[in-house]
Amino acid sequence: MFDLLALFVLGAPDSGGLVAGEVEVVAEGFQFTEGPVWLPSEGLIFSDIPADTIYRADKSVFRQPSGQSNGLIVDARGRLIACEHRNRRVTRTEKDGTVTVLADRFEGKRFNSPNDAVAAADGAVYFTDPPYGLEGGLKGPNAELDFCGVFRVDASGEVRALARDFKKPNGIALSPDGKTLYVADTEGGHVRAFDVAEDGSLRNDRVFFKVFSPDGMAVDARGNVWTTGGKAVTVVSPEGEQLEQIEFPHIPANCAFGDADGMTLYVTARTTVYKVRTGVGGKWEVGSEKWEAGSGKREVGGMSTHVAHNFHLRWTVARGPS
Repeated sequence: MFDLLALFVLGAPDSGGLVAGEVEVVAEGFQFTEGPVWLPSEGLIFSDIPADTIYRADKSVFRQPSGQSNGLIVDARGRLIACEHRNRRVTRTEKDGTVTVLADRFEGKRFNSPNDAVAAADGAVYFTDPPYGLEGGLKGPNAELDFCGVFRVDASGEVRALARDFKKPNGIALSPDGKTLYVADTEGGHVRAFDVAEDGSLRNDRVFFKVFSPDGMAVDARGNVWTTGGKAVTVVSPEGEQLEQIEFPHIPANCAFGDADGMTLYVTARTTVYKVRTGVGGKWEVGSEKWEAGSGKREVGGMSTHVAHNFHLRWTVARGPS
């Protein structure tokens, strides 16, 4: 039982104070936690895959059943997007609570088990599709695709396969300017990076960073990639240099920034959810709302909008330390 945990950080000398607090337990006693995301109206929510439930931080039920949801994100209009493991689809929850299926098939064949996603500023959603939720994997009786891909579904509903050569694609994230897509290959032991073309296709495939069993990830305002892997969250600069590594008592599966100022990292780690305050600042904007992380400054033009303070949205990057 932990109330407050010692923080183990291995960092580069010039890492710029990325971590500003100690690791704390948010909630525990779950089966397998995943998909943390911050909702302005709810606070933190996250998936418990085997429990077929999305929980709030106080352990109350947000949604049940959840289709064994895995990754959860919020799009640029503040709508919840879920990768539903069991239902083999990606869905969006509308403002009135109805659920819209964004994608459940590619070329007439059902997906394996969508795992994680990231929303682009233009309304497109990129997502990974490993076979973790399929009995027997790609060779099992329910498999319809013969590859583990990275997909993009645009605002019109068109689904494209952007990469087909991953072993086990998992966590996925965009750079602050939306021009670089990062994808973890858990079995490959690395995070790959791609340039995002104007039409949303991917170019210049390269290994961005090697890390043991990478899983979910988040990108901060400076463009640093915070990726789970092994028993730690490793922070990597946009140039691929390791800046810090934060160890946890349980193996982390995913992470996301939250709180009203967007400067707390929430980490799902097996049966437990943790949090740690960070020193990352920056600015982002969605629609008519602008926010400067850490400053409390907020500007709203025109209609008031409710926007999730996470790092999957469109950013204006702050230069230099915050």
